[in-house]
Amino acid sequence: MLAEDEGGHSALYVPMANVWARVRSLSGRQGESADGRAVAISHAVVLRFRRDVGPGDRIVYRGRNLDVVSAADLNGRRAYLSCVCSETSITG
Repeated sequence: MLAEDEGGHSALYVPMANVWARVRSLSGRQGESADGRAVAISHAVVLRFRRDVGPGDRIVYRGRNLDVVSAADLNGRRAYLSCVCSETSITG
């Protein structure tokens, strides 16, 4: 978290690694936000098992920011990591 001049805080994400992954769009939702229209889309992301990916992390896929909601070992053998992600963008 970074302190802002106005007294608030903002999140700063630092790139960790470039990895191959399978990304699938699961559903889409649309709702109102105080400063515009927010669109949240859920994605399923499967990548090689990593210990350093978990809730609160961000995956960037083709310029889109996917926030990790949950991450679990796909088959219990630490071969693949299955992540459920949410994309939120302000469009209005």
